[in-house]
Amino acid sequence: MTRIALIHALSHSVAPINQAMARDWPEARRMNLLDDSLSSDLANHGLGLDEVMHDRFGTLAGYAVDAGADAILFTCSAFGPCIERVARRHSAIPVLKPNEAMIEESLGLGRRIGLVATFAPTLESMPLEFPGHIALRLELADGALAALNAGDTATHDALIADSARRLVADGCDLVALAQFSMARAREACEEATGVKVLSTVDSAVRVLRQRLSDLRG
Repeated sequence: MTRIALIHALSHSVAPINQAMARDWPEARRMNLLDDSLSSDLANHGLGLDEVMHDRFGTLAGYAVDAGADAILFTCSAFGPCIERVARRHSAIPVLKPNEAMIEESLGLGRRIGLVATFAPTLESMPLEFPGHIALRLELADGALAALNAGDTATHDALIADSARRLVADGCDLVALAQFSMARAREACEEATGVKVLSTVDSAVRVLRQRLSDLRG
């Protein structure tokens, strides 16, 4: 049976991707690895994606591979360079950053793309994954992650929808939600803006499944 390692830096990312996997790839066996200190250390220590952070990602990926993972999906959007190093080290299996599939889809749908995040470091790392010619607008839904941590999902979703509304008012014709934990707010954003809103979760499952299928022939 196919084993997929899901590696998380936020506890709120666990449920959305597992729900999508259960719905769209039920035959895959899921392996969840969570280190929620990754995100807090990145936010609080001011050291960025230093060598220590790279080593931590390497350790998590190595554990997943040693446990028999056929592919790895990271669900943490703020750690792109760390994930890229893991992908180079474990090139024999698919290793997917959380944003790859959504970014690819967004390029064909919008001329001016609005990117919303609830975790500030994501807005530093994720824009670098878009082609340089893209007119990208950034918006931090300040307070949304704190609301989610407190169990206030209504405020979380409303703050994200407000951010999406501001981006559309600024001329964006497509909104992308940068983190797996934000997927629950997609419908609220579409209702608030009237434009298409993409989340990372569904696209990631589809692309990872296809990559593994292509590898196996």
